[in-house]
Amino acid sequence: MTDFENDIVQSLAVLRSGGIILYPTDTIWGIGCDATDETAVKRVFDLKQRDESKSLVILMADPRDLVKYLSQPPPDIADTIAQFDRPTTVIYEGALHLARNVIHEDGTVAIRLVQDTFCRHLVKRLRKPLVSTSANISGAPPPANFAEISPEIVKGADYVVQYRQDDLVPRQPSRIVRIQPDGQQQILRN
Repeated sequence: MTDFENDIVQSLAVLRSGGIILYPTDTIWGIGCDATDETAVKRVFDLKQRDESKSLVILMADPRDLVKYLSQPPPDIADTIAQFDRPTTVIYEGALHLARNVIHEDGTVAIRLVQDTFCRHLVKRLRKPLVSTSANISGAPPPANFAEISPEIVKGADYVVQYRQDDLVPRQPSRIVRIQPDGQQQILRN
């Protein structure tokens, strides 16, 4: 079994049992769990020492997944997402079937469709959305690569993915946008 495949298998076992993982994403390293498991989501907030009133990003693999987890996905959202030139998280209204604590108090949810091979395999094989929040204590700068992740975060994960740990290319968090009812994009983080 390849290292890549072993990481996927180990991650799936942990995620399906309510655990949390530390893994590379299409942006920076993230702390993840099953986004439909409220207890696992709480563990992520606790590890990050983050207030639960702050929302977390959810990763999905395909625009079709939005239909299951949003009450009214924008009809042209696949076309909009296809035009993004870099990883972009979109704020949507009307979250459905997700853990209560990943949904913002105003009913919105932050979702990014991932292009990264590892993340796509993981999300598709989990068959559920995956929490993805930066691998840092709340308030600390997000790590640009695995070497910058604090030992406290590494120790707090139930599984640490081996894939891409030696990748030293600095990575940035995703852009965050909200799509207005008129279709205009409001950039919340560039």
